[in-house]
Amino acid sequence: MPLSTEKITTIENILRNSLRHKFQNYNPEPALMPFHTRLLGKDRMALFSFIHSLNTNFGTSIFEPVALALASSNFASAASQQTAGSQISSEAHKVIQNIMDGLATANLSPNKPDEINAIRAVCRQGEMKTVKLTKVDIKLIAHNGTIYFFDLKTAKPNAGGFKEFKRTLLEWIASALASNPQASIQSFIAIPYNPYEPKSYSRWTMRGMLDLKEELKVADEFWDFLGGEGAYNQLLDCFERVGIELRPEIDQYFTRYIQER
Repeated sequence: MPLSTEKITTIENILRNSLRHKFQNYNPEPALMPFHTRLLGKDRMALFSFIHSLNTNFGTSIFEPVALALASSNFASAASQQTAGSQISSEAHKVIQNIMDGLATANLSPNKPDEINAIRAVCRQGEMKTVKLTKVDIKLIAHNGTIYFFDLKTAKPNAGGFKEFKRTLLEWIASALASNPQASIQSFIAIPYNPYEPKSYSRWTMRGMLDLKEELKVADEFWDFLGGEGAYNQLLDCFERVGIELRPEIDQYFTRYIQER
């Protein structure tokens, strides 16, 4: 289903406002690179520094608000930077650790439905321990009550980090079930785009730790889930239109860095 004109306008306004806010508040850290600057020019070095700075908060300043805008009309609730829960039972902790140990030693293969069932069975057993978990980047509640937690990652996350990513996904499940043992709930790693296009996303680094079908959404899998089929391609068009529209502003901003000779 195509995005509505109203939705497209909302998304494009998010992009305009985010980029303009970045221009107004960007203060490059001093980093003298005389050889690079003399070779490439002060304006190009400033652009390089700006893009690097933009990348560090692209998720929170652009991807998260765009995700909420896409999901708002397709889900009963959509929010960012949410708390999954405040407690996990001691028995659920043991189940999570057993899962992690089994995956790390390859004695278990990732199976998210089975893992959720195992956590659900003990989610209120033993001592209830207060926890402070990683915030949920995007929390959605479907019209049927199903809860979806998303952890947004960079396009090329560190392969060594997937062990902790997996633990986070399981802890979110355990803490949510601790307050509502009957909840229908899913947790995912979301990667906003595929840097390997037109080739398929390289998922081998995650295999053995993540259930690729049940715990990972990449590029169109993520955006189309939020906004409906075709949302990903329409979203790219939004970015392109805003980029073309703001190009004079972008060029004007960086002219201040042109090195006078």
